[in-house]
Amino acid sequence: MIISNMIGGIVMSQSNLEKQEAKLKALNQKIKDEKNKIEQRLGKQIISQANLDYATLTTPQIKMIAKKVAAFLNQAQNNQ
Repeated sequence: MIISNMIGGIVMSQSNLEKQEAKLKALNQKIKDEKNKIEQRLGKQIISQANLDYATLTTPQIKMIAKKVAAFLNQAQNNQ
């Protein structure tokens, strides 16, 4: 009887941990999805505001633009 109760408690604890782990994974995925949305919106706004053409943007150009935006933002933060 005591062993049966102990096993039952362990199984319930394991089940609760598995439920919490599933919730944590879902929350982490939600955070990742939200970050991706923000990155996409930011990129879209930069492209739009700079009147850039999606069709002609190359990877080196994207990296150069990102560096310039980052440098500008870092300089703006340092000047505050």
